[in-house]
Amino acid sequence: MNKTTDTTADAFTDEERSAMKERAKELKATARRGTKADKAAEDEAAVVAKIAEMQDSDRVMAERVHAMVKTVAPGLAPKLWYGMPSYALNGKIVCYFQSAEKFKARYATLGFSDQANLDEGTMWPTCYALAEITPATEAAIAALVKQSAS
Repeated sequence: MNKTTDTTADAFTDEERSAMKERAKELKATARRGTKADKAAEDEAAVVAKIAEMQDSDRVMAERVHAMVKTVAPGLAPKLWYGMPSYALNGKIVCYFQSAEKFKARYATLGFSDQANLDEGTMWPTCYALAEITPATEAAIAALVKQSAS
């Protein structure tokens, strides 16, 4: 049985276990830090470092998403969440970027949590597949991020 593709209900894939371990490290690191400014600077540095580790196509998209978030929603704080670059408001994750490599997917993902202010009617999307970021895609992402943080 291939551990990486095992989808039985009682088993986690290697990628899922890795993400859980990364989250445990993130929580331990957060508990050890000092001032709020120190935490914010360390969180930002950790996000930038995680983005730098990504494969070229995902890295380019993640850098653009990171820059957009900082521009259109400066109130969102960058931080790692299960090893992914994410952005939080008052300590709660609002949106995140997941590289295709993270779970061996064919595309990267821009996702929004239930904390995002995207409610529209009785059903709305919360996750978007990203193959590349064009000017039109960039405008759509900027609008979604801005709305999610409002």
